[in-house]
Amino acid sequence: MKKNPLVSIIIRTKNEERWLQQCLEKISQQSYRNFEIIIVDNESKDKTTKVAKEHKLKIVKIKKFLPGKAINLGISKSKGDIIICLSAHCIPLDNFWIKNLIKDLSKKNVAAIYGRQVPLPYSTPFDKRDLLNTFGLDKKIQKKDSFFHNANSAFKRKLWNKIKFDERAINIEDRIWAHNILKLGYHIVYEPNASVYHYHGIHQNLDEKRCLGVVNILEKLDNKFVDKNFENPSNLKINAILLQKGKLASYKNQYLINHTISNLKKSKYIKKIVFTSDSDFAVKTVSKHVDLSIFRKKELISSNTDILTICKKTLEHMEKKKIFSDILVITTDNYPDRQKKFYDRLINKMIKNNLDLVLARFEQHGTLWKNENGKIECLNNTLTPKSIRKTKYFTTPFSYGFAVRPFSIRKTNIDYYNAGFVNVKDPNR
Repeated sequence: MKKNPLVSIIIRTKNEERWLQQCLEKISQQSYRNFEIIIVDNESKDKTTKVAKEHKLKIVKIKKFLPGKAINLGISKSKGDIIICLSAHCIPLDNFWIKNLIKDLSKKNVAAIYGRQVPLPYSTPFDKRDLLNTFGLDKKIQKKDSFFHNANSAFKRKLWNKIKFDERAINIEDRIWAHNILKLGYHIVYEPNASVYHYHGIHQNLDEKRCLGVVNILEKLDNKFVDKNFENPSNLKINAILLQKGKLASYKNQYLINHTISNLKKSKYIKKIVFTSDSDFAVKTVSKHVDLSIFRKKELISSNTDILTICKKTLEHMEKKKIFSDILVITTDNYPDRQKKFYDRLINKMIKNNLDLVLARFEQHGTLWKNENGKIECLNNTLTPKSIRKTKYFTTPFSYGFAVRPFSIRKTNIDYYNAGFVNVKDPNR
């Protein structure tokens, strides 16, 4: 092989906006520099292809997705002597991932190498057990064992020219290919030093209790299996959208919105503050204190316009101005004196638990009533002692502030199934 061969990295994608940016940034930091990246995209509906275009990558479209077919298509558009297959939601652990993954391919009898896959803190117990059991710390040379995994793998192009990936298989196309390669007398190497984070598992098992017990043991045996600071909020693009409507509220000749802006600027993680209002005076007044001010157009001034529609239009305006976000903090000027570090609590909660939405929540102690078509109904009996009440009631005012992933804003539809809460004792403090 050449001394410094071109490496073609094939990344298959479908709605991978959540992970692709981090994946590409980590690849860009690699010590091995002679590589190209080909994206094989299966009709993504989110911003996956936009992220790829920002990195000026070659994008190949595929409609009917089959794993082997997608890999073959990507390789056919590549130029490298070495091929790397990487899942878009796999993030290299360090800057030597490429170097470690391809180094043994210089040996004549080695056909392919696959690297370690490491779970994340919020991977399920099933997935942690699968990955920790399968991808150990000892390097292996496989002469008969055909296990091979294309989420993190490398192989010689000249062997792919002889044996293509099966384009009919709906899964394990990697093992089918490896099986055929071994029959030619080649070896496959498992290289644990070429590691990636991968939050998916590779098997399934419904015995969660037993699974959790196995995971606990494995984690104790190898307590360095994951960097707890994997998704450091300081390294993410976290921006705030500050919504305001009507006349600016003031107290003792000071606009209360200044308190909200001050709280946002105290955040350790928020990079930019974008202000939007239906008041031209408010936009002009606040503009000098924020990074971007937007006057809402007539169609967004109606009292029937919901908060998500306003946020979507604001996000579109931000991205036209090259302000991109991994996480958005949405807030208003309704509660100028929020709890200390409230916004950072939202962000930390979201990242720690891999959530798509985090809301402020405070317990409702008074009696709740429902008025539906003139019929008034009591929802909770506050006369019952707290110690024996079976149900607690909470309210989550969006105007107090919440953190959200941009894709939820784009589709103007909040999915509460992956939501979390930050408890607030008093919504006015």
